[in-house]
Amino acid sequence: MVLDVLRLFQDEGHTAVLIIGDYTAQIGDPSGRSQTRPVLSPEQVQDNAQTYFKQAFKILDPDRTEVRYNSEWLAGMTAADVLRLLGKQTLQSVLQREDFAQRLKEGHPIGAHEILYPFSQAYDSVAVDADLEIGGTDQLFNLLYGRDIMRNYGKTPQDVAVFPLLEGLDGVNKMSKSLGNYIGITEPPGEIYGKVMSIPDAMTARYARLLLQIDEVAADPRDAKAAVARGLVERLHGPAAAAEAEAEWERRFRQRQQPIEIPELRPSQPNLITVILEAGFAKSASEARRLLQQGGVRANGEKTADDRQLSDGDVVSVGKRNFVRVRLA
Repeated sequence: MVLDVLRLFQDEGHTAVLIIGDYTAQIGDPSGRSQTRPVLSPEQVQDNAQTYFKQAFKILDPDRTEVRYNSEWLAGMTAADVLRLLGKQTLQSVLQREDFAQRLKEGHPIGAHEILYPFSQAYDSVAVDADLEIGGTDQLFNLLYGRDIMRNYGKTPQDVAVFPLLEGLDGVNKMSKSLGNYIGITEPPGEIYGKVMSIPDAMTARYARLLLQIDEVAADPRDAKAAVARGLVERLHGPAAAAEAEAEWERRFRQRQQPIEIPELRPSQPNLITVILEAGFAKSASEARRLLQQGGVRANGEKTADDRQLSDGDVVSVGKRNFVRVRLA
């Protein structure tokens, strides 16, 4: 959503500055956290940065994007520079953050290094002379802090624009990789289409508005979700991929057929529970047994509640979207 807004500015002739927080990532953003984030190594940060580019340039115009790493200005700071930065605001201004205030109230520790995060992120705006900074509503404190720090460095404070956080596939918690309720920008077309079709009906209009700028959706929940799914895949992968993903979903779920391409697995034991575990459809044998008992497992399209033996070529499915073909030879 934030990338969409940046792209709108690019289309009007502006330059988007994409800042990779390779230095601040080693501190960890405390926003919304009830405990200290683990510190990332420089190698982890660089690995993450490469994934950011793949995702960001699905939306942004690379020719109008300036990529900067905040280690450019933060890593070379002397102790005097850091003290000068810390002197631009008060400790009270940091501790009034909701997340810090809550942790103090509940007696949870706050690492001294975490205090540096809002100062460091705010200094990013000073370093690039930002006119406007864009983020989610959870970043409002950090963005406003940037205005204060810019003003105290004698610069014109940046404008700030915040946008709502999108709920994930569960329709409750914000979309998050750590919660497993996310749609990845670079995921395959069929995966994106299927995930959109799995969102709660009540979330369809919100997804349409925030992701596709569509204000009205079809009255039928399935048709409405299909339109959003098709539109999102088309944006990220093109019309042909969207048509193929839609046709495959229709074939698999409306007509109850198996997908054309099914990944293969050579299990260590030719029984259902082993296949479910080794295919990654369950995290434990007890969870696999529970899936069987609940009727969520099919072998060659037939529901089964028993841990039966399988033959070469059998297709095991768990839920609507997880398929694997067993290979014993």
